[in-house]
Amino acid sequence: MNRKDLLGRVRESREKWEMVVIGGGATGIGVAVDAASRGYRVALLEQSDFGKGTSSRSTKLAHGGVRYLEQGNVPLVLEALRERGLMRRNAPHLVHDLAFVVPSYDWWEAPFYGLGLRVYDLLAGRYGFGRSRNLSREETLERLPTLRTDGLRGGIVYYDGQFDDARLLVHLARTAVEQGAVLLNYARVRGMIHGPHGYLAGVEAQDEESGEVFRIESRVVINAAGAFCDAVRRMAGSGDPMIAPSQGVHLVFDGSFLGGESAIMVPRTQDGRVLFALPWHGHTLVGTTDTPVHEATLEPVALEEEIDFILSTAGAYLRQPPTRSDILSVFAGIRPLVKSGDGVGTSALSRDHSIRIEQSGLVTICGGKWTTYRRMAEDCVDQAAMIGELEERPCVTRDLRIHGFHPSAEAFGHLDVHGADAPAILEMMRAEPALSERLHPRLPYQAAEVVWAARFEMARTVEDALARRTRALFLDARAALEMAPRVAELMARELGRDADWAAQQVAEFRGVTERYIK
Repeated sequence: MNRKDLLGRVRESREKWEMVVIGGGATGIGVAVDAASRGYRVALLEQSDFGKGTSSRSTKLAHGGVRYLEQGNVPLVLEALRERGLMRRNAPHLVHDLAFVVPSYDWWEAPFYGLGLRVYDLLAGRYGFGRSRNLSREETLERLPTLRTDGLRGGIVYYDGQFDDARLLVHLARTAVEQGAVLLNYARVRGMIHGPHGYLAGVEAQDEESGEVFRIESRVVINAAGAFCDAVRRMAGSGDPMIAPSQGVHLVFDGSFLGGESAIMVPRTQDGRVLFALPWHGHTLVGTTDTPVHEATLEPVALEEEIDFILSTAGAYLRQPPTRSDILSVFAGIRPLVKSGDGVGTSALSRDHSIRIEQSGLVTICGGKWTTYRRMAEDCVDQAAMIGELEERPCVTRDLRIHGFHPSAEAFGHLDVHGADAPAILEMMRAEPALSERLHPRLPYQAAEVVWAARFEMARTVEDALARRTRALFLDARAALEMAPRVAELMARELGRDADWAAQQVAEFRGVTERYIK
């Protein structure tokens, strides 16, 4: 996956594209995978880096959604549980089972939540990840040794999925390219091309690196810009907003705060959400919040009250309550929830996806959740093919293996997230031993991973490498900042940049990092 080559394909194409996708998050890249694997000519444009927004900032769960079962949205839970199973089957190097424990401190909690989780198991059927069961007090503490013991009666264990969102997105992007799609990051759509009667005939985009402007004519334009989809709709002449953006915040701590391989699920918090404390890449990830915001930004900032809420809620369950000084990283993401029109809080809005066909022919898809990205893409491509009067072709992604597919990637240690690419990265280190250098003592990442990211995964900036190709910024922001000069040096060499570019990259990354340190 080489950006220069892909940009050349866009620049040199004389044939009208069948689909143009705006947005390089889970929804947009999922659409590109689906469309390309059906044989459609598809180009995707992302204003920043792939997954810069919501899709790298999730709770890292491939799940059916216990909360949605409580809301009575059984169809969504059924769909998500099925898609969760397909994610694990098609990308086992990035999606795995995880045990969740619901601690019980009141007499009614075990039977009440136990019943709901057994229904969850039943709905999962053959896509189940494991059967839930009640735990004694001793069994609960064996799984969660750092849990508060005062008043603890026991717990319930159930199983869901966990994944690395940004890594899966990068591998989906590579899958799309392998299927024939053209994907460009740092390519901002700045206008629409209108044909007869105001119907869309393509887009005008700008390469953010060179400033070059190019026109891409297409049979149909798909708006998969997530939290920014209303801005794209306005560009196409549509008015009323579809999105009610909501911010979710996560805190990251040292792995010792959980002390085991199981997660905690708190089924009810003050804002109506569930709260999770999860083991993730050797650390403890805790979240999330649900705070309505007026507009989406690419780099949202956690509010002080959100941080306090997570600290206090987690502290009520952990023997050693975490404090601000324990926080290694704070990150916030914007959920592109579909407006309900009835004024309810965002925590009550559905996570179903919505597809709208504008008068201009623009196909907008929004809402949904990471776990159902594949199904969302299938629905969207079906609609887009109809609007573009394209030949009808069946979806094939149910059985499409994602790039990097490897059934036993854990054998590669911390390189497991690269799956089948891991041997090639190891070979790079053997050929050039300096690339085996560990970039920071608190994190496992090696120099070869940065070179790989720039060479094969379209990482263009230090932030791309440290936030989304590796997860250093999300795991330990101070460590990531300390790694930045060496990463800039490695990327400058690989991308043909000079020392001034490297210095500018470090300065820009320092500005980004300030939002992750509290």
